[in-house]
Amino acid sequence: MSKKLLFAIRSYDYLVPSFLAAGDLDQGGIERKTFPDGERYLRLLDSPWARDVVLLGGTPTDLDWLELYDLACAISHAGARSLSIVMPYFGYATMERAVRPGEVVTAKSRARLISAVPGCEGGTRVFLFDLHTDGIEYYFADTVTTRHLYGASVVTEAVKRAMGPRPFVLGATDAGRAKWVQSLARDLGVEPAFVYKKRDAASGALSVTGVNADVRGREVMIYDDMIRTGSSLVQAARSYMDAGATKVHAVASHLVLPDKSLDAILASGAIASVLGTDSHPGSQKVAAANVIGVAPLLVAALDRG
Repeated sequence: MSKKLLFAIRSYDYLVPSFLAAGDLDQGGIERKTFPDGERYLRLLDSPWARDVVLLGGTPTDLDWLELYDLACAISHAGARSLSIVMPYFGYATMERAVRPGEVVTAKSRARLISAVPGCEGGTRVFLFDLHTDGIEYYFADTVTTRHLYGASVVTEAVKRAMGPRPFVLGATDAGRAKWVQSLARDLGVEPAFVYKKRDAASGALSVTGVNADVRGREVMIYDDMIRTGSSLVQAARSYMDAGATKVHAVASHLVLPDKSLDAILASGAIASVLGTDSHPGSQKVAAANVIGVAPLLVAALDRG
């Protein structure tokens, strides 16, 4: 049986070496160029004909969504036996429902976009990693088989590696993430904590009203599924420090970290370190020692089918 053929969108080239190291895969080449009018040219340099193909590509940007869709269509049309689309990060995951009239549920429309990729004889599968909301998996059409892979094992490994034998509390940014933190805390054998917040009826601003656990004299590791600007993270960290924590760290499944947000988070003085997985290109801004790879988990899922 021939090896699976691996292609990747440009922004996920950084994960290709990890995937090749974790699994028995052939690397497929892609020719890319941009025309003067901004239009893009893509060409598969290795034939997918009758091959089981893996397409690696999270979707941090709109351009990533389109490149993933274009390449998936090309792979299917080129005669791939099967197609496995691996999405370590699902963009627009926080737009999974409409709150105000007229809002576009972009998570659903993007799932429909990927569902429109022509089917292969051996089927099309989509592998998703640590979704913001479990229900997103069911936004895809029935013609696509989805696999939602939870990152608890990867995140807990990152925390254990960072904290070592030191005692600590696993914290949440707010009560909304409490159940996830409680689950991870059980896996780690530590106490969970979260901050209480109150929303001002007039301005809509959130303010911290207290911490539910005794963190005095202990370090706190705050978990969230993703870190973007880090404003809520820093606010929570200051609350834990005010409650007596000696030091606060942060861990996330997805290190999005746009622009100079990492610098701002560390400059706040509230967060001692940031760690997480390499599911998003933003993770490349974080010290390598603080980043743990998702490739072994994802490749193992590919092998299981």
